[in-house]
Amino acid sequence: MNQSEISYERFLNPTLAGLKPSGIRRFFAIASEMEDVITLSIGEPDFTTPWHIREEGIQSLKKGRTWYTPNAGLLRLREAIASFTQRHSGIDYAPKDEILVTAGGSEAIDLGLRAVLSPGDEVLIPEPSFVCYDPLTRMAGGVPVPLVTRAEDAFRLTAEALEAAITPRSKVLVLPFPNNPTGAVMRREHLEELAAVLRDTDVMVLSDEIYAELTYGGERHVSIAQLPGMRERTIVVNGFSKAYAMTGWRLGYVVGPAPVIKIMTKIHQSCIMCAPTTSQMAAITAMRECDDEIDMMRDEYNRRRRLLVKSFNDMGLSCFDPKGAFYVFPCIKSTGMTSDDFCKELLYKKRVAIVPGTAFGESGEGYARVSYAYSVEHLVEALSRIREFLQELKEGKA
Repeated sequence: MNQSEISYERFLNPTLAGLKPSGIRRFFAIASEMEDVITLSIGEPDFTTPWHIREEGIQSLKKGRTWYTPNAGLLRLREAIASFTQRHSGIDYAPKDEILVTAGGSEAIDLGLRAVLSPGDEVLIPEPSFVCYDPLTRMAGGVPVPLVTRAEDAFRLTAEALEAAITPRSKVLVLPFPNNPTGAVMRREHLEELAAVLRDTDVMVLSDEIYAELTYGGERHVSIAQLPGMRERTIVVNGFSKAYAMTGWRLGYVVGPAPVIKIMTKIHQSCIMCAPTTSQMAAITAMRECDDEIDMMRDEYNRRRRLLVKSFNDMGLSCFDPKGAFYVFPCIKSTGMTSDDFCKELLYKKRVAIVPGTAFGESGEGYARVSYAYSVEHLVEALSRIREFLQELKEGKA
């Protein structure tokens, strides 16, 4: 019997076989095979990892530090994470049993969900949001429950929407702020309202704070774990990819209650063993010495953010003013096109790749995500092509 005669449906996990592929990567894959394409589709910093971080990685290799680390990560790195977290949010975590170093933030999210979910448990997921929460919930046997956020609420999760969604099966609330794709943030007063709903429930919070260092307008990010009674029920996910421009180093971390971290570490040691040693060595330098580098990158992102928001509004595409991350989420409803059609036409006719809002949940219909993790020159050329595309739509030429 050859491969063509085998019915692989008999062997494959039906839940996994039914997962949708990433809408982000779908457009990126199409664009990568075309010429003269300007892509604004990937959420990856265009900055090079700061030199002293790279230098520490190089030196660790030169010194032959290529062995496994403890499953939870180098203690020196966990101590640096504890110090960084205390310095930036005022929360104390014990390096030995409340911190786990992971192979990227996505692994941390996966571990957090698998550690607390039982089959059939519900996971409340604000949408639009990052593409991995839904599939990772399903892989862990959970049931994703989307909570729609709206432009009129600045794409924040409201206490009313949260309270209405909670059922006896609700187990986890994912709190993805600063948000990808909208750039929305949750201020302290809004988090207080959510906490008031959650304190009398059995719902854990998985707070994805990978963009915590990239907020604009003078207010620092506030973690829900900072609020009274919430540290004990919150798993905080963070990492090095966005703030330190270390996407390829594949390093993240999670802080939270010791009993939860213990279970997450058991899963991690069985699947991954430990995060990359070279990356861990470099990350110690990042946490101890690179606050100024973060400030520099944040200032540049802020310049680009203002450029894109103004440009899209001037073009007639209403654009929410994002206060975090490095994305804008313009509304394209005025064109009369679906998000998918708009992005396809823009790609094929003007060679500009952006991501349809529906890649981040059905509530993203009528929007598109545009990343500004690219140079100003790159953005200006892309905006010129988008402007031409919109003009041709008006004239019936597109």
